[in-house]
Parts: sequence; C-alpha cells; structure tokens
Amino acid sequence: MNPRRQDWPAMPSASLAHALDVIGDRWTLRIVASLLDGPKRFGELTESLPRIAPNVLTTRLRQLERDGLVVATPYSQRPLRLAYALSESGSELGGAISLLSAWGARQTGDIEGPVHESCGTALETRLYCPTCERVSEDTGTADTVRWL
Repeated sequence: MNPRRQDWPAMPSASLAHALDVIGDRWTLRIVASLLDGPKRFGELTESLPRIAPNVLTTRLRQLERDGLVVATPYSQRPLRLAYALSESGSELGGAISLLSAWGARQTGDIEGPVHESCGTALETRLYCPTCERVSEDTGTADTVRWL
C-alpha cells in the first residue's frame, strides 16, 4: 500500500458519492469542460466532443440541466434550438477538471494542463485557507486537513 495514502484523512463518503452520481459517467465532465469557454449550440458541442452519439449528448445535457449544472437558452423558436451554458455551479467544476486533466497528463506523460501564461510553467494546485490566508503546505496529513 502507498504509505502517503495512509496519511490522508478520510473523505466523507456521502459528498463523494453525490459528486460521482452527478458527474461520474464517461461524458459529463467532457461536456462541462467543453462549455467552460462559453455557451455552445448542440452542433458545436458535437464537433467539440468526437465520438459522442447525438442521443447520448441529448441525454447528458438534459440531465446536466436537471442537476443545475447547465442552462439551456432558446435561440430559435421554430424549430426550437438551444444554446447550452454552464450555471454557476457547473462553472465551479472547472477547478476539478483542471486537477483531473493535470493528473491524467502526469500519468500519460502528456504536456497538458494549466500553465502560467507569462513564463509557461505548469501550475500546481494547493489547498488554501481563506481565514488564515495560507496555503496548506502538507495537504496529505490529518494534522493540516480535516474533512467535515
């Protein structure tokens, strides 16, 4: 077993289970990632998500709308055509997508993920306490991080 993993405090299973229920399928985070740079029409989403079947995209968009992550706005009434944008809650997933993307890049050796525009260095994510105005230097021990 990885000794570092033993140091991590237990994460609340109910909150993780809820998050995975909402975003834990093959396409949901890809759809959200595609919408991070702004609203898209159905055809634009299809182009940005190769290999997604139209019926799967329709189903996922409807579910994301029910979950409050996506807002559909009509841009044509006849026939009804919709543009899809992230809600505030959906936009909050941008950080999680960046983390997962950076992790995936490290696993595959790809150069991907957020970089500092002025120098090109890959950015790192840290846990930050807004009350203490400090970054938690050791995010993997129970002494510094506690899940409520």
